[in-house]
Amino acid sequence: MANKYIVDLTADEQEELCHLIKQGKPSARKVARAHMLLHAAEGATDEEIAATLRVGFSTVHRTRQRFVEEGLASALTERRRPGTRQKLDGKQEAFLVALACSTPPTGRKRWTMQLLADRLVALQLVEAVSDETVRRVLKKTTSSRGSAKNGAFPASVLTLSGTWRMCWICMPSRMMGGVRKSVLRKVLCN
Repeated sequence: MANKYIVDLTADEQEELCHLIKQGKPSARKVARAHMLLHAAEGATDEEIAATLRVGFSTVHRTRQRFVEEGLASALTERRRPGTRQKLDGKQEAFLVALACSTPPTGRKRWTMQLLADRLVALQLVEAVSDETVRRVLKKTTSSRGSAKNGAFPASVLTLSGTWRMCWICMPSRMMGGVRKSVLRKVLCN
């Protein structure tokens, strides 16, 4: 079957593809597309390219088609995939993080995911949001709902033998003589 999309690479494009392949930084998909285009420029059929690179026939055909119709940059990059839109925009996410770091409601020790979701709805920031969405947004941040800053946990625990706290200290390693390492230890506060 004659291919209607003929790949004709210029010397600059061939050099760019070879550099991309040897570079080692781009994604595997991008490198595979570069290989597809180089094979296609050498005159290989879609079936041969698919068998050689162990990719689908349709992938080779679409890559070849995108190169001919839209150019090299478009053929190497992925198109945006359709999906659901984000539940919370940047402003709402920032408000959620600030809310999670604030003092929890009276009668509660700390915020739960469901409490945060319900509060966002009560404040009319969103129509509806699940606790799982709240968890995913908070997971992206470095904030901790149980940190000492928001009052959920005491900074140190008072015991009969004094006040203890957790801290990082440097100490010699037993495994490697003379080498120091940092470890988390319980130490007595003065």
